[in-house]
Amino acid sequence: MLQYDRSEERTGMQESVCYGADYDLQCDFVMVYGFHDLEQRIAQWKAHGYGIHLMTGVSWGEYQDYLYGKFDGIDHHDEGQVDHNGKEINHGVDVPYMVPSVSFARYLTENLKKAVDAGVEAIHLEEPEFWVHAGYSEAFKREWQIYYKEPWQDPQASAEGQYRASQLKRYLYTRTLDRLCSELKEYALVKYGRLLRFYVPTHSLVNYSQWKIVSPESALIDLPTIDGYIAQIWTGTARVKNCYRGLEKERTFETAFLEYGVMQELVRGTGRKMWYLADPIEDDPEHTWRDYRDNYYRTVVASLFHPEVDSYEIAPWPHRIMRGTYPSEDGSTREKIPPEYKTNLLTVTHTLRDMRGQPSEWLTEAAEVGVMLADSCMYQRIYPVGDPEREESFSTRWSAFYGLAMPLLKQGFCVRPLQLDNVRRYANYLDDYRTIVLSYEFMKPDSPDMHNALAQWVRGGGRLLVVGDGSDCFHKIRAWWNQGGADYQTPTEHLFAALGLGRTPDDGVYAVENGFVGVFHRHPAAIARESAICDEYLAQFASLLASAGCTKAPANALVLRRGPYTVVSVLEETGIDAPCTLEGRYVDLFDHALSVVTDPSFAPGTVRLLRSLDDDSCGILAASGRVSAEVSAEHALQFTLTGPSEMTAAVRIRLPDGINLAALSASAAVSSEVIACEVEFEPIGNTALLTFASSPDGVEVTVEW
Repeated sequence: MLQYDRSEERTGMQESVCYGADYDLQCDFVMVYGFHDLEQRIAQWKAHGYGIHLMTGVSWGEYQDYLYGKFDGIDHHDEGQVDHNGKEINHGVDVPYMVPSVSFARYLTENLKKAVDAGVEAIHLEEPEFWVHAGYSEAFKREWQIYYKEPWQDPQASAEGQYRASQLKRYLYTRTLDRLCSELKEYALVKYGRLLRFYVPTHSLVNYSQWKIVSPESALIDLPTIDGYIAQIWTGTARVKNCYRGLEKERTFETAFLEYGVMQELVRGTGRKMWYLADPIEDDPEHTWRDYRDNYYRTVVASLFHPEVDSYEIAPWPHRIMRGTYPSEDGSTREKIPPEYKTNLLTVTHTLRDMRGQPSEWLTEAAEVGVMLADSCMYQRIYPVGDPEREESFSTRWSAFYGLAMPLLKQGFCVRPLQLDNVRRYANYLDDYRTIVLSYEFMKPDSPDMHNALAQWVRGGGRLLVVGDGSDCFHKIRAWWNQGGADYQTPTEHLFAALGLGRTPDDGVYAVENGFVGVFHRHPAAIARESAICDEYLAQFASLLASAGCTKAPANALVLRRGPYTVVSVLEETGIDAPCTLEGRYVDLFDHALSVVTDPSFAPGTVRLLRSLDDDSCGILAASGRVSAEVSAEHALQFTLTGPSEMTAAVRIRLPDGINLAALSASAAVSSEVIACEVEFEPIGNTALLTFASSPDGVEVTVEW
């Protein structure tokens, strides 16, 4: 296992309290959260070797001094987000979600200068969120008049009102982030001569659309002052139920896979930084440790199927993980984290640090298929009174998107949500894809030139499946396809015309120069709700591929190799009950004892992270702590392992061939004080497992043979 400089910032965590030895996870940096006791917390974490960032909420927080006029003498309660009943939307007691006014941005800027003065290296402005059902406060009505130069419209009275309100909400948070980052970067450079970095921790476009929240999302790409993002995806977002073949249930792996996929589109080709978050627990404190652990594994594995990103936030609130109590299996009591999960959690987080630069290779036929999404997905999540989709829009199912994506993922395709808005930003954005699925029944294109790019891509050999029945009431809003002399009933009609197919081609597959276009006149939500329509959709998709001479047999497993690591997910609900069997010898990184397995077989519903033993590398294979000072000699191995207190560390090492087992021994010490160290030899792969008490002061280990 390699050793890394913390300045690479491969892994980080966010924490609101001072340093604690029992939750010293030994990542590269810590994001101190909020402004309370700021200098004290920074000093403590910095003293223990961490890089220091700051994180704070940009749409909510402990900002009562602003609300009550202590900041500028003006009461700002009219800037809270308000629903159609006049009720303030809160994140906590006296903590409203804010309408991001110019004065609120000024207030945040003054607060954040304190963090710059305290020496933080970077600032994370978390969760710019505007609820879809908001839009009724006086502050928002003022912003509407300024932006649209017309009187405010009730967002829930019409499709157009809802769409325009959401466009404004996206703009307001984009404006605020641009103001904050620009002014504070200048402040840091002028006053201290240092370049300050800004990141936006944000949920995915999939989740915000599902939860009915508007956020800037891809608009952040257009802000040069943004240096990157954290993809806030975890069990709490990924376990939200969705509908597939009429069955509504949690599908944590599949949802997380799609969420991580769309987040990578914020950085692909930009050179910006992205950390993928996976939370070992979640905000809901009423699940069992078994539930947290199983879903954590599913989110970690889902993130690892996206090798374009190789940096991670390993834990929000580590003190909550290591000290919190959660329901026992029988519900009779509350329990702290099981020792085995604690050990394994540290193994996983330090394995994530080793993903940087590892080459990747699919071991299954996971043909990539793009499913188009746009920021406008967030604009259509509440339908006006009287529309047949209104009931669906008030749920979190969001069946229209999952109707397109889930059936293909369940067939073993590597489904990549693509950002339609990026078609305008990058001339070659679609070049890496040969097959794309698109529907305008739950989103709309911002401009007609997107269709010129799509048509050019198809003519160059692309395969496009267009799904939709034209029933969406948002087709009737004032927009480019029906204004300024244009008379298209839907943007889909304009797309078909750009492809040379007329405005309303029948169902089928059409050749367009070197490419093909499939047409399927069904609402994508119906694909999610009805198995028969799902089968028709898959048949039409197969016909599109067959027209281009392509076939792919359905499969129930995704397997990806990343350097010495193998990532496995065996899907359920595929109609295939066969297990997935791998050849070779591996260390099971989801086992606290780091067991060695040969030719493992995994049933549907299983996820795994494995470390291959089929190479000749000797030394440390996996460890539940941060390894440094690793030195190998002919008959010995020495290293230091640093990790939290109150935990058993586990290390699996590879030994040279032909060692004298009778002489195999291990010793450990902390600050020259000897501690117990167990060693257990495993003949398969010629490895040994070391276990000893972990310490944030570092355990010096010597193995001899």
